[in-house]
Amino acid sequence: MTDDSVLLRTEGRAAYLTLNRPKALNALDHAMVRRIDAALDAWERDPAVETVVITGAGERGLCAGGDIRAIHADARAGGGAASAAFWRDEYRLNARIARFPKPYVAVMDGIVMGGGVGVSAHGSVRIVTERSKVAMPETGIGFVPDVGGTYLLALAPGELGTHLALTGAPVGAGDALLCELADHFVPSERVAGLPADLAAAPVPEVLPRYVQEVPEGELAAHREWIDPCYAAGTVEEIVDRLLGSGVPEAKEAAETILAKSPTSLKVTLAALRRARGLGPLERVLDQEYRVSCAALASPDLVEGIRAQVIDKDRAPRWSPATLAEVTDEAVARFFAPLGARELGLADGAGTQEVPW
Repeated sequence: MTDDSVLLRTEGRAAYLTLNRPKALNALDHAMVRRIDAALDAWERDPAVETVVITGAGERGLCAGGDIRAIHADARAGGGAASAAFWRDEYRLNARIARFPKPYVAVMDGIVMGGGVGVSAHGSVRIVTERSKVAMPETGIGFVPDVGGTYLLALAPGELGTHLALTGAPVGAGDALLCELADHFVPSERVAGLPADLAAAPVPEVLPRYVQEVPEGELAAHREWIDPCYAAGTVEEIVDRLLGSGVPEAKEAAETILAKSPTSLKVTLAALRRARGLGPLERVLDQEYRVSCAALASPDLVEGIRAQVIDKDRAPRWSPATLAEVTDEAVARFFAPLGARELGLADGAGTQEVPW
C-alpha cells in the first residue's frame, strides 16, 4: 500500500512537501517524520533543488501536532518505547530543518500547533496569514512544549514565551511575528500562489511580491502585565501576580493556567528557564528529549490525552492535583540524564548560518 501521508514533488527550482492527513489535521506520525527526513536528505544533495516548501493539505491548517492518540495507546500498552523512538527521529528532524542549507519555506496557514511548529518555525522563511493560529498547548494534555518549542519560546521578547508556554494560548499572525515564531505575513487569499512562483524564481525575488504589512496583534499591549507577572521564579508566584494585578486578562490567564497539569506547568517553567542558558537548539532538544521520555512515566500525559482527545470529557484528573503538591524533586526527575538513551544532538551541534 502506498503511503501518501506526505506528498513529495519537485518543479523547476523548488521541492514541495505537503502534509496529507487532512482528516487528522495533518498530525505527524513516525512514518511521516521519516519520509520528510529522507526527502530533505535527497533534496539537500540535489543541485536542481534550490528551495523547499512545506504546506498542509486541506483547509484547516498546516499541522495540529504529533499523533497523540498513538502516544496515548503506546504509553498505556507499550511502555512508551514507540513514542520515544518517534521523538528521537522527530527532534532530529527539527534540528535538521533549523540547519538546512537551502531556503526552507513554511506556509503556516491555519492551525499550527505542537509538532506543526517543529516542522515550520525552525525554517528559514516562515509565513503566516490572517488565519494562522500558532500554539504550543502541551500543558493541557499533561505534557511539556517540545520539538524545540522551549528553545523558540525562550527567545521570545520579555516573558511572552513563558505566557504562551504555560497557558498554551494560540497566537495570530501579528503576535507570531512579535514572538519571533514567524517572519512574514501574506494574506491567505494570495498565499496559495507563492509556492508555484518559487518554482520559477529564488526566494528573495518572489517574497516581496507577496509580503504585506502584518495586522496588529494583541500581546504587545499586554506586556505591561505579562513581563512582570511571568518573571516570577515559581508557577505559584506567577499565578499570584496574575491574580493580584487587577487586570481582567491577567486573571483569565491565571484561571487558564490553573486548569493545566500542575506537574507539566512546573516542568515547563523549569525547561524554559534552563533553555535560556543552554545555547544552541541541539542542546535544548537534548533536554526536551529527557523531559519527554520522563513524561511517559507520568500519569498526567495519559490522563490529559484521555480527557482532551479520547473521551473528550475535558475533565482531567491530574496527579498530583495541585501545584503545592509538586515537589522540586519531582520536577528534577524530568531532567535526569538518560545514559545510553540520550538523544545526543549537542555532540554534533552545528552553528553555521544559512548561506543564501
